[in-house]
Order: sequence, then C-alpha cells, then structure tokens
Amino acid sequence: MQQRLAAVEERIAAACARAGRVRDTVKLLAVSKTFGPEAVEEAAGCGLLVFGESKVQEARQKIPCCPSHLQWHCIGHLQSNKIKDAVRLFHMIHAVDSSRLLELIDAACKAAGRTLPVCLEVNVSGESSKYGMPPGDVAATLELANRLFNVQVVGLMSIPPLMPDPEQVRPYFQRLRVLRDDLRDRTGYALPELSMGMSHDFEGAIAEGATWVRIGSMIFGERPKNKAVITDDP
Repeated sequence: MQQRLAAVEERIAAACARAGRVRDTVKLLAVSKTFGPEAVEEAAGCGLLVFGESKVQEARQKIPCCPSHLQWHCIGHLQSNKIKDAVRLFHMIHAVDSSRLLELIDAACKAAGRTLPVCLEVNVSGESSKYGMPPGDVAATLELANRLFNVQVVGLMSIPPLMPDPEQVRPYFQRLRVLRDDLRDRTGYALPELSMGMSHDFEGAIAEGATWVRIGSMIFGERPKNKAVITDDP
C-alpha cells in the first residue's frame, strides 16, 4: 500500500505542476468502501487521514473499528432515512443532490447540535443514470442555504461519465468549474471546494481545479470479490 500511495502522490504532484498549482491545494480522499477496517488501519499507518464511504450502513459498522483520529466523508447518494446516522458519522457530505436533502440534513444537524460542511452534487452530463441536481437548480439551492444555519455549502461535486480516454472526461470537469465560478459572481458564495476526479481521471480534474480527488483502487488495490454487498435499502 505504501508503494501504491507513493505512486498516487507522485501523479498528483505532477498534475499540480503541469497545471501551475501548489500541491497542497489538492486534498486526497481515500475511498475505502467495501474494504474492511484492517485496510483502513494500514492506510492510516501510511499517513492517510481522510476516508470516503458511499453507504451509511457500511460506514456505521466500519468506523467504530477504525482509528479514532480519522475523518470520514460521505460520497454516495444519501437516502433520507439514513440522514440521522450520516450526520453522526461523517465530517463532510459531498453528495447533496437536492434542496430537500439539504433541508433534511440541516434539521438533523440542528437536532444533533452540530454544523456540517457539504458539497452540492451537480449532474453536469445530464445522464438519467446519475444523481445530482441540474446545473440550473444550483443557484436556487444556494439561496435556500442562506436561510439554513447548520449546513455550510463549501463547494460543488460531480461524477462524470466513465470513458476510456480520461481526456474525454475533462470537459465535464471544466463545466463544473465554470459553473462554480459563475455562481461565485452571482451569489457571493466562495465555494472553495470542487470534489471531482477518481482513480481513472483525477489528473484531468486537477487540471480543471479539483480540490478533492476521490481515489480508491489505486490506493487499496482491487476491490474484494464475492463479498456480501452492504446496501442502504430499508
């Protein structure tokens, strides 16, 4: 794992250099979904501190078994009946895909006596199979966020189409960055975070301004096969 992580770090640093960016402006989110606590502990021993989970039920079982100093981010679609647990477990939520979900998270945070940073998930490709609000809905959601006190919208997140050539994906990252820049001018929100880019396309995301890259298999290796899948279904 140390060798894999070193290779990831080298590529992140090289991508930052090509883009004229400082390495510290890009944060690495280690996507640990489907890997057990022992893999997380090994990664933590290599210096990783921030981990991403897609399923609340899996996170609920895993996080108590992991080192207590780690931070956890929710990167998957969040069902309304899992919000209370998500607010308790996670330090940041990346995939807020509707105004209604934002309101429910705010209410759960208020009940828990805490405030959470969140990113709004935007469907920049328009694919029906993807979660995320249409780009045209983001400004209204930010207006709503002005009236909420327990969530802090810190940026935008997106998952582009999966394409064999990473350069084909880059225009989708560009769309998210351009949308963020436009919203800054229109709304006054700083929106410092852009959560975009995964193992197969993170270098293009860095070139377009990503501040969080979500990388799993390049760090942990191939995901476990023939493992019972933990879902968030009722």
